[in-house]
Amino acid sequence: MGLSPLVVDVREVSRDDGVTCYRAVERFSVFRKLSYDNVIAVTLVADDDDLTVSGDVVSPGRVRMAYRFGITPEGDGAAVTDRLLLRAPLGLRRFAASRARQVQLARARILAERLAAAS
Repeated sequence: MGLSPLVVDVREVSRDDGVTCYRAVERFSVFRKLSYDNVIAVTLVADDDDLTVSGDVVSPGRVRMAYRFGITPEGDGAAVTDRLLLRAPLGLRRFAASRARQVQLARARILAERLAAAS
């Protein structure tokens, strides 16, 4: 928690042979008054050798997302690559893509703030 502004709870965490699985609760505001809790199944795999985290998200409504987050040393700093592959039914595609992009941009901001505070 902390890297996605939508995630309000994490439960059922398990680790086996380098793979972490858990259920996360994403909270969406609907019409600015109502909220909807979307429980997603998340799988994470960290590869310390090439500085990546990859995984999959399975969400109700046949929304699926695969992602890869990588860090590459570059000069005095590092380059971060954050790739998403989103699959969703036509009626949910635009909504799911906008939320995935919102989280991707928030994650970049949060990580930059954490790195600035650490230095």
